[in-house]
Amino acid sequence: MRIALIASPFISVPPKKYGGTELFISELASGLTQLGVDVVVYANGESKVNAEVRWLYEKDEWPLDCELYSSLKDLNHTSWAVNDCCREADVIHLNNAPGLAFSRLHGQRWVYTIHHPHLPALSSFYAEFPNVEFVSISEFQKKKEEMKRVRTIHHGIDLSQYRLQMKKIGYLSFLGRIAPVKGVHNAIEIAKRSGVPLKIAGEVQPMFREYFETRIKPHIDGKFIEYVGEADLEIKNELLGNSLAMLFPIEWNEPFGLVMVEAMATGTPVIAFPGGAVEEIVRDGINGWVCAGVEEAAERVRQAEGLRPAAIRAYAQQHFSVERMVQDYLALYRGMYDEVSVVEDLTMGSQAAA
Repeated sequence: MRIALIASPFISVPPKKYGGTELFISELASGLTQLGVDVVVYANGESKVNAEVRWLYEKDEWPLDCELYSSLKDLNHTSWAVNDCCREADVIHLNNAPGLAFSRLHGQRWVYTIHHPHLPALSSFYAEFPNVEFVSISEFQKKKEEMKRVRTIHHGIDLSQYRLQMKKIGYLSFLGRIAPVKGVHNAIEIAKRSGVPLKIAGEVQPMFREYFETRIKPHIDGKFIEYVGEADLEIKNELLGNSLAMLFPIEWNEPFGLVMVEAMATGTPVIAFPGGAVEEIVRDGINGWVCAGVEEAAERVRQAEGLRPAAIRAYAQQHFSVERMVQDYLALYRGMYDEVSVVEDLTMGSQAAA
Protein backbone atom coordinates (compact mmCIF):
# COMPACT_ATOMS: atom_id res chain seq x y z
CA MET A 1 0.00 0.00 0.00
CA ARG A 2 1.31 3.45 -0.97
CA ILE A 3 0.21 6.47 1.06
CA ALA A 4 0.66 10.07 -0.13
CA LEU A 5 0.75 12.63 2.70
CA ILE A 6 0.25 16.18 1.44
CA ALA A 7 1.32 19.08 3.66
CA SER A 8 1.34 22.78 2.87
CA PRO A 9 4.62 24.09 1.40
CA PHE A 10 5.29 26.75 4.03
CA ILE A 11 6.86 24.84 6.97
CA SER A 12 9.25 21.92 6.72
CA VAL A 13 8.31 18.42 7.91
CA PRO A 14 9.17 18.04 10.73
CA PRO A 15 9.12 21.72 11.71
CA LYS A 16 12.30 23.33 12.97
CA LYS A 17 10.29 25.17 15.63
CA TYR A 18 6.63 26.14 15.16
CA GLY A 19 4.32 23.75 13.30
CA GLY A 20 1.89 21.37 15.00
CA THR A 21 0.45 20.03 11.74
CA GLU A 22 3.92 19.44 10.32
CA LEU A 23 4.96 17.58 13.49
CA PHE A 24 1.87 15.37 13.13
CA ILE A 25 2.70 14.59 9.48
CA SER A 26 6.30 13.78 10.38
CA GLU A 27 5.28 11.42 13.19
CA LEU A 28 2.69 9.68 11.01
CA ALA A 29 5.03 9.29 8.04
CA SER A 30 7.87 7.92 10.18
CA GLY A 31 5.59 5.53 12.02
CA LEU A 32 4.06 4.18 8.81
CA THR A 33 7.51 3.77 7.24
CA GLN A 34 8.72 1.77 10.24
CA LEU A 35 5.82 -0.62 9.70
CA GLY A 36 6.88 -1.15 6.09
CA VAL A 37 4.24 1.06 4.49
CA ASP A 38 5.32 2.86 1.32
CA VAL A 39 4.97 6.60 2.11
CA VAL A 40 5.64 9.73 0.09
CA VAL A 41 5.43 13.17 1.72
CA TYR A 42 4.71 16.30 -0.30
CA ALA A 43 6.13 19.26 1.62
CA ASN A 44 9.03 21.62 0.92
CA GLY A 45 12.68 20.98 0.15
CA GLU A 46 13.87 21.60 3.71
CA SER A 47 11.88 18.62 5.00
CA LYS A 48 13.89 15.75 6.53
CA VAL A 49 11.17 13.30 7.49
CA ASN A 50 11.86 9.55 7.56
CA ALA A 51 10.10 8.88 4.24
CA GLU A 52 10.39 9.82 0.59
CA VAL A 53 9.96 13.60 0.21
CA ARG A 54 8.90 15.39 -2.99
CA TRP A 55 8.76 19.15 -3.26
CA LEU A 56 7.97 22.00 -5.61
CA TYR A 57 9.12 24.86 -3.35
CA GLU A 58 12.51 24.51 -1.72
CA LYS A 59 12.50 26.82 1.31
CA ASP A 60 10.40 27.48 4.40
CA GLU A 61 8.24 30.59 4.22
CA TRP A 62 6.88 31.44 7.66
CA PRO A 63 5.29 33.64 8.83
CA LEU A 64 3.36 34.40 5.64
CA ASP A 65 3.51 37.93 4.27
CA CYS A 66 0.81 38.08 1.61
CA GLU A 67 -2.44 36.12 2.03
CA LEU A 68 -3.30 36.12 -1.69
CA TYR A 69 0.16 35.07 -2.82
CA SER A 70 0.33 32.39 -0.13
CA SER A 71 -3.05 30.96 -1.12
CA LEU A 72 -1.98 30.75 -4.75
CA LYS A 73 1.29 29.11 -3.74
CA ASP A 74 -0.56 26.55 -1.63
CA LEU A 75 -2.92 25.79 -4.54
CA ASN A 76 -0.03 25.41 -6.95
CA HIS A 77 1.86 23.10 -4.61
CA THR A 78 -1.22 20.98 -3.87
CA SER A 79 -2.39 20.62 -7.47
CA TRP A 80 1.13 19.57 -8.44
CA ALA A 81 1.26 17.04 -5.59
CA VAL A 82 -2.15 15.52 -6.41
CA ASN A 83 -1.26 15.25 -10.09
CA ASP A 84 2.03 13.58 -9.19
CA CYS A 85 0.64 10.98 -6.79
CA CYS A 86 -2.84 10.21 -8.13
CA ARG A 87 -1.75 7.34 -10.39
CA GLU A 88 0.45 5.54 -7.89
CA ALA A 89 -0.99 6.26 -4.42
CA ASP A 90 -3.60 3.95 -2.93
CA VAL A 91 -4.64 6.65 -0.44
CA ILE A 92 -4.14 10.42 -0.69
CA HIS A 93 -4.10 11.99 2.76
CA LEU A 94 -4.65 15.75 2.69
CA ASN A 95 -3.74 18.16 5.48
CA ASN A 96 -4.50 21.50 3.84
CA ALA A 97 -8.00 22.65 2.92
CA PRO A 98 -7.23 23.66 -0.70
CA GLY A 99 -6.45 20.04 -1.47
CA LEU A 100 -10.07 19.01 -0.99
CA ALA A 101 -11.01 20.78 -4.21
CA PHE A 102 -8.92 18.22 -6.14
CA SER A 103 -10.62 15.19 -4.56
CA ARG A 104 -13.32 15.39 -7.26
CA LEU A 105 -10.77 14.61 -9.96
CA HIS A 106 -9.27 11.22 -9.14
CA GLY A 107 -10.66 8.10 -7.49
CA GLN A 108 -12.26 7.68 -4.08
CA ARG A 109 -9.48 7.01 -1.58
CA TRP A 110 -9.13 10.42 0.07
CA VAL A 111 -8.46 11.28 3.73
CA TYR A 112 -8.51 14.74 5.25
CA THR A 113 -7.38 15.48 8.80
CA ILE A 114 -9.14 18.52 10.24
CA HIS A 115 -6.41 20.61 11.84
CA HIS A 116 -8.28 23.90 12.00
CA PRO A 117 -10.74 25.06 14.66
CA HIS A 118 -14.42 24.90 13.77
CA LEU A 119 -15.49 27.64 11.37
CA PRO A 120 -18.90 27.62 9.61
CA ALA A 121 -17.32 28.55 6.27
CA LEU A 122 -14.87 25.65 6.50
CA SER A 123 -17.60 23.22 7.53
CA SER A 124 -19.70 24.28 4.53
CA PHE A 125 -16.66 23.67 2.33
CA TYR A 126 -16.09 20.21 3.84
CA ALA A 127 -19.70 19.26 3.14
CA GLU A 128 -19.07 19.58 -0.60
CA PHE A 129 -16.85 16.47 -0.57
CA PRO A 130 -18.86 13.46 0.69
CA ASN A 131 -16.37 11.01 -0.87
CA VAL A 132 -13.61 12.09 1.57
CA GLU A 133 -12.93 10.31 4.85
CA PHE A 134 -12.62 13.13 7.39
CA VAL A 135 -10.61 12.68 10.58
CA SER A 136 -11.20 14.93 13.58
CA ILE A 137 -8.39 15.22 16.10
CA SER A 138 -10.72 15.37 19.11
CA GLU A 139 -14.23 14.31 20.01
CA PHE A 140 -15.04 17.95 20.71
CA GLN A 141 -14.06 18.83 17.16
CA LYS A 142 -16.08 15.92 15.73
CA LYS A 143 -19.24 17.07 17.48
CA LYS A 144 -18.94 20.45 15.73
CA GLU A 145 -19.02 18.89 12.26
CA GLU A 146 -21.94 17.33 10.40
CA MET A 147 -20.18 15.25 7.73
CA LYS A 148 -21.33 11.62 7.64
CA ARG A 149 -17.83 10.26 7.11
CA VAL A 150 -15.85 11.56 10.10
CA ARG A 151 -14.05 9.74 12.89
CA THR A 152 -11.75 10.86 15.71
CA ILE A 153 -8.09 9.90 15.88
CA HIS A 154 -6.16 11.65 18.63
CA HIS A 155 -2.67 12.85 17.81
CA GLY A 156 0.31 10.88 19.06
CA ILE A 157 4.01 11.63 19.46
CA ASP A 158 7.22 9.62 19.51
CA LEU A 159 7.90 9.59 23.23
CA SER A 160 11.46 8.37 22.68
CA GLN A 161 12.27 11.94 21.55
CA TYR A 162 11.31 13.31 24.98
CA ARG A 163 13.31 12.84 28.17
CA LEU A 164 11.53 11.91 31.37
CA GLN A 165 12.66 14.33 34.06
CA MET A 166 12.06 13.00 37.56
CA LYS A 167 13.36 16.04 39.44
CA LYS A 168 11.75 19.39 38.66
CA ILE A 169 13.06 22.92 39.09
CA GLY A 170 10.91 25.56 40.76
CA TYR A 171 9.51 27.34 37.72
CA LEU A 172 6.45 27.15 35.49
CA SER A 173 6.52 26.92 31.70
CA PHE A 174 4.40 28.17 28.83
CA LEU A 175 4.95 26.93 25.27
CA GLY A 176 2.84 28.04 22.33
CA ARG A 177 1.97 30.90 20.02
CA ILE A 178 2.12 34.26 21.77
CA ALA A 179 -1.51 35.06 21.03
CA PRO A 180 -4.48 36.21 23.14
CA VAL A 181 -6.41 32.94 22.68
CA LYS A 182 -3.45 30.99 24.05
CA GLY A 183 -3.72 32.90 27.31
CA VAL A 184 -0.11 33.98 27.83
CA HIS A 185 -1.40 36.88 29.96
CA ASN A 186 -3.23 34.34 32.11
CA ALA A 187 -0.02 32.35 32.55
CA ILE A 188 1.73 35.47 33.84
CA GLU A 189 -1.05 36.13 36.31
CA ILE A 190 -0.99 32.50 37.53
CA ALA A 191 2.76 32.78 38.10
CA LYS A 192 2.38 35.98 40.08
CA ARG A 193 -0.42 34.63 42.26
CA SER A 194 1.40 31.36 42.96
CA GLY A 195 4.75 33.04 43.53
CA VAL A 196 6.48 30.65 41.13
CA PRO A 197 8.62 32.04 38.25
CA LEU A 198 7.51 31.55 34.65
CA LYS A 199 9.47 30.83 31.47
CA ILE A 200 7.65 31.60 28.21
CA ALA A 201 8.58 30.11 24.83
CA GLY A 202 6.83 30.60 21.52
CA GLU A 203 6.50 32.43 18.27
CA VAL A 204 5.41 36.06 18.14
CA GLN A 205 3.56 36.29 14.83
CA PRO A 206 3.30 39.74 13.18
CA MET A 207 -0.48 39.92 13.69
CA PHE A 208 0.03 39.55 17.45
CA ARG A 209 3.04 41.83 17.83
CA GLU A 210 0.96 44.53 19.56
CA TYR A 211 -0.41 41.95 22.03
CA PHE A 212 3.13 40.90 22.89
CA GLU A 213 4.40 44.48 23.20
CA THR A 214 1.52 45.77 25.35
CA ARG A 215 0.37 42.82 27.46
CA ILE A 216 3.36 40.47 27.72
CA LYS A 217 6.64 42.34 27.31
CA PRO A 218 6.02 44.84 30.18
CA HIS A 219 6.00 41.89 32.61
CA ILE A 220 9.22 40.32 31.32
CA ASP A 221 12.13 41.03 33.67
CA GLY A 222 14.41 38.13 32.77
CA LYS A 223 14.14 36.72 36.28
CA PHE A 224 10.61 36.07 37.51
CA ILE A 225 9.01 36.31 34.06
CA GLU A 226 11.37 35.23 31.27
CA TYR A 227 10.85 34.99 27.51
CA VAL A 228 13.20 32.46 25.90
CA GLY A 229 12.07 32.78 22.25
CA GLU A 230 11.02 29.96 19.98
CA ALA A 231 11.74 26.38 20.97
CA ASP A 232 13.15 23.46 19.00
CA LEU A 233 13.00 19.89 20.29
CA GLU A 234 16.05 20.23 22.55
CA ILE A 235 14.76 23.43 24.11
CA LYS A 236 11.33 21.82 24.58
CA ASN A 237 12.90 18.93 26.45
CA GLU A 238 14.76 21.26 28.78
CA LEU A 239 12.01 23.84 29.23
CA LEU A 240 9.12 21.43 29.75
CA GLY A 241 11.01 18.63 31.45
CA ASN A 242 12.51 20.76 34.20
CA SER A 243 9.39 22.80 34.96
CA LEU A 244 7.11 22.17 37.90
CA ALA A 245 4.09 22.40 35.59
CA MET A 246 3.22 23.63 32.13
CA LEU A 247 0.47 26.24 31.93
CA PHE A 248 -2.19 25.99 29.22
CA PRO A 249 -4.66 28.75 30.21
CA ILE A 250 -6.43 29.11 26.87
CA GLU A 251 -9.32 31.38 25.94
CA TRP A 252 -10.69 29.43 22.98
CA ASN A 253 -11.74 25.93 21.93
CA GLU A 254 -8.44 24.15 21.30
CA PRO A 255 -8.74 21.57 18.47
CA PHE A 256 -6.19 19.31 20.20
CA GLY A 257 -3.20 20.93 21.92
CA LEU A 258 -0.19 18.75 21.07
CA VAL A 259 2.06 20.69 23.43
CA MET A 260 0.12 19.26 26.39
CA VAL A 261 1.17 15.76 25.34
CA GLU A 262 4.77 16.93 24.84
CA ALA A 263 4.83 18.20 28.42
CA MET A 264 3.39 14.93 29.72
CA ALA A 265 6.05 13.00 27.79
CA THR A 266 8.69 14.70 29.94
CA GLY A 267 6.78 13.85 33.11
CA THR A 268 5.47 17.38 33.62
CA PRO A 269 1.83 17.98 34.60
CA VAL A 270 -0.42 20.39 32.71
CA ILE A 271 -2.48 23.06 34.43
CA ALA A 272 -5.08 24.14 31.90
CA PHE A 273 -8.30 26.06 31.38
CA PRO A 274 -11.23 24.20 29.78
CA GLY A 275 -11.95 24.54 26.08
CA GLY A 276 -12.14 22.24 23.10
CA ALA A 277 -10.10 19.06 23.52
CA VAL A 278 -8.47 19.96 26.85
CA GLU A 279 -10.68 17.69 28.94
CA GLU A 280 -9.95 14.76 26.59
CA ILE A 281 -6.24 15.09 27.34
CA VAL A 282 -5.92 16.33 30.93
CA ARG A 283 -7.19 14.12 33.75
CA ASP A 284 -7.52 15.84 37.12
CA GLY A 285 -5.02 14.55 39.64
CA ILE A 286 -3.40 12.17 37.14
CA ASN A 287 -1.52 14.31 34.59
CA GLY A 288 -2.60 17.78 35.71
CA TRP A 289 -5.79 19.72 36.31
CA VAL A 290 -8.45 21.57 34.34
CA CYS A 291 -9.12 24.79 36.26
CA ALA A 292 -11.99 27.25 36.21
CA GLY A 293 -9.73 30.29 36.36
CA VAL A 294 -6.50 31.94 37.46
CA GLU A 295 -7.14 31.53 41.19
CA GLU A 296 -7.74 27.78 41.02
CA ALA A 297 -4.76 27.35 38.68
CA ALA A 298 -2.50 29.12 41.18
CA GLU A 299 -3.70 26.74 43.90
CA ARG A 300 -2.97 23.73 41.70
CA VAL A 301 0.59 24.94 41.12
CA ARG A 302 1.19 24.31 44.81
CA GLN A 303 -0.01 20.71 44.38
CA ALA A 304 1.95 19.91 41.23
CA GLU A 305 4.86 18.31 43.06
CA GLY A 306 2.46 15.67 44.36
CA LEU A 307 2.02 14.13 40.91
CA ARG A 308 4.49 11.44 39.90
CA PRO A 309 6.43 12.21 36.67
CA ALA A 310 6.65 8.53 35.71
CA ALA A 311 2.88 8.12 35.99
CA ILE A 312 2.31 11.24 33.88
CA ARG A 313 4.55 9.90 31.13
CA ALA A 314 2.93 6.46 31.34
CA TYR A 315 -0.48 8.07 30.73
CA ALA A 316 0.88 9.81 27.64
CA GLN A 317 2.41 6.55 26.41
CA GLN A 318 -0.87 4.70 26.84
CA HIS A 319 -3.17 7.26 25.22
CA PHE A 320 -1.08 9.52 22.97
CA SER A 321 1.78 7.46 21.55
CA VAL A 322 2.72 7.62 17.88
CA GLU A 323 2.33 3.83 17.72
CA ARG A 324 -1.35 4.05 18.68
CA MET A 325 -1.98 6.92 16.25
CA VAL A 326 -0.26 5.13 13.36
CA GLN A 327 -2.26 1.93 13.94
CA ASP A 328 -5.51 3.93 13.93
CA TYR A 329 -4.66 5.60 10.61
CA LEU A 330 -3.43 2.33 9.12
CA ALA A 331 -6.75 0.69 10.00
CA LEU A 332 -8.55 3.57 8.26
CA TYR A 333 -6.39 3.27 5.14
CA ARG A 334 -6.80 -0.50 4.93
CA GLY A 335 -10.55 -0.26 5.40
CA MET A 336 -10.80 2.25 2.56
CA TYR A 337 -8.53 0.20 0.32
CA ASP A 338 -10.51 -3.00 0.89
CA GLU A 339 -13.86 -1.23 0.43
CA VAL A 340 -12.90 0.41 -2.86
CA SER A 341 -11.20 -2.74 -4.14
CA VAL A 342 -14.41 -4.72 -3.64
CA VAL A 343 -16.40 -2.08 -5.52
CA GLU A 344 -13.87 -2.06 -8.35
CA ASP A 345 -13.93 -5.89 -8.58
CA LEU A 346 -17.73 -5.91 -8.72
CA THR A 347 -17.74 -3.22 -11.40
CA MET A 348 -15.20 -5.06 -13.54
CA GLY A 349 -17.16 -8.30 -13.13
CA SER A 350 -20.40 -6.64 -14.27
CA GLN A 351 -18.67 -5.16 -17.29
CA ALA A 352 -17.17 -8.50 -18.23
CA ALA A 353 -20.53 -10.23 -17.95
CA ALA A 354 -22.12 -7.62 -20.17
